[in-house]
Amino acid sequence: MRYGSPHMKESRPMKEDERIEVLKKIILFTSLTDEELQKIMKKVVVRRFKKNQTILYGEDTNEFMYIILDGKVKAVQTTEDGKEIILAMHRSGDFFGELSLIDGKTVPASVMAIDDSVIALVSRKDFFSLLYDHGRVVDNFLHILCSRLRESWDKIQILSLNNASQRLKMLFLSLSNEYGKKTDDGVTLSLKLTHQEIANMAGLTRETVTRIIDKWLRDGKVRILKSRHILFSNDFLQKVSEL
Repeated sequence: MRYGSPHMKESRPMKEDERIEVLKKIILFTSLTDEELQKIMKKVVVRRFKKNQTILYGEDTNEFMYIILDGKVKAVQTTEDGKEIILAMHRSGDFFGELSLIDGKTVPASVMAIDDSVIALVSRKDFFSLLYDHGRVVDNFLHILCSRLRESWDKIQILSLNNASQRLKMLFLSLSNEYGKKTDDGVTLSLKLTHQEIANMAGLTRETVTRIIDKWLRDGKVRILKSRHILFSNDFLQKVSEL
């Protein structure tokens, strides 16, 4: 299995207690005690990846589950004509690569770092030890698999829409359900996305995404904050849910 070079300096290395706090926020590990989480951290390999560096190649058989301790990553597929399709985005506290540990098949997409990222690698042996030794972890794992299956259905529904505006609205609704923060003015998407990244997720061209978002900005349906996060009006999201 290949993965990018780990030689990337952190602006401030994460302490062990900070890593434990990240693990606590992962649904898979919510039933474990601090002592059990410390044992897990002693077994994992922590690697650091630079922005845009490939963490996992799509054609490789995966031997690890990857836990994002810090940073953001994206799972992508590349079409025959070189177009990138973003299948999923993960941030600190998320994990990926677990399905390959179960069925032994190659991963369906490459995973790349969006930002400088710190990743903990859990081996196949330790992954199955977690499942066998902790019944609650198995329960949590099944809930996670169901959630990801539903997300896949949502993506299929989004890509099946012929109307570009509706497709983009459905994508933002899906992202808001996972990454949205409610405020008095609406819902803020806690992801910084370029128009190209949005286009890659929605199966649209960047020009189309820019044209639609510019119209929504003029109509006051969305706002771009100083932080570069997108703010959706409550009325906008309500209408999206009624599609």
